[in-house]
Amino acid sequence: MEISVQDMEKLEEGSFQIIDTRNEAEISYGEIPGALVLSAENIKDHPQLMRDKKLIICCSRGVQSRETAEQLREEGLDAVSLKGGYAAWLLFQLQKDLDKDFAGQVEKSITKKFRKEIWCKFTKAINQYELIKEGDRIAVCISGGKDSMLMAKLFQELRRHSKFPFEVKFVVMDPGYSAANRKIIEENARKLGIPITVFESDIFESVYQVEKSPCYLCARMRRGYLYSFAQKAGCNKIALGHHYDDVIETILMGMLYGAQVQTMMPKLHSTNFEGMELIRPLYLIREEDIKAWRDYNDLHFIQCACKFTDTCTTCNNGENRSKRVEIKELIRDLKKTNPWVEGNIFKSVENVNLDTVVAYKKDGIRHHFLDTYDE
Repeated sequence: MEISVQDMEKLEEGSFQIIDTRNEAEISYGEIPGALVLSAENIKDHPQLMRDKKLIICCSRGVQSRETAEQLREEGLDAVSLKGGYAAWLLFQLQKDLDKDFAGQVEKSITKKFRKEIWCKFTKAINQYELIKEGDRIAVCISGGKDSMLMAKLFQELRRHSKFPFEVKFVVMDPGYSAANRKIIEENARKLGIPITVFESDIFESVYQVEKSPCYLCARMRRGYLYSFAQKAGCNKIALGHHYDDVIETILMGMLYGAQVQTMMPKLHSTNFEGMELIRPLYLIREEDIKAWRDYNDLHFIQCACKFTDTCTTCNNGENRSKRVEIKELIRDLKKTNPWVEGNIFKSVENVNLDTVVAYKKDGIRHHFLDTYDE
């Protein structure tokens, strides 16, 4: 049995309880106010479960929740699945009547409320790493999540205050989104006053049957499509929404899982698209500050717009998710005894002493300390 978001809204207040079964990573991108967050396995015996009320089970897309609700009904509970899941609830919220000045309020929060945490760090990265130059035409790539949406608003604000001219084009690539996911991205862009250009590809269909590292292949293919579209549109740069926490997590993942010391660079020249460059303007902005900005403005975004998420062949399987989650937890634990650990990880790749490195690569050529040891 299912219940639509519209019918749920009509239920008498206090007559039902929403159970959100999504994982921690998914919920970090947005949650339903008042929902009880539980894994599907822990619902029936949880002390906070209101057994005398209608239980509305929510997952990401309304797929896994159907089975969970059926199992609870077999236990004698009045349980139904939220049709379309969190994506449907979010879309319903976005389509409500909006304050005409909502986008203006969001913009004001960036330069006032979050000036130190977001705006100043954004402009510092632009200047410190020389990410934007006069005459640049930048394709600001929007995935639909909190990071890229904030980046788009920051670019809009920067153009208003910039001392030199540059152009931006807000680009959304649809690699095969479900109709609901695409609609959510479009509605969020409308709500925030971001004039997006959407172009389509068939990447999801291409990687769906790939068993080994489908998400990695998907990401690489997306990058190529974005470069190609941006170049044809007359742009010389693409901007991606990776933030400070992505950087330090990448450093540790490279060491612990890849046996190499590397980092996510603030900008890169493309090796396959001549004259194109990738920039990361959120490089110095903390993820917790992005979440604070999102919550302050009561914004809701999707974690992953992949239409296969709930069928778990790619983004939702434990192997793909566990490594980054493990790194996040490791950093969180280290911070308990060393409050400067995050900054130290970030700075470690700026303070590399080659005199104490056994071997390193430069332009694809491996150099070993023994090569010059006796000279």
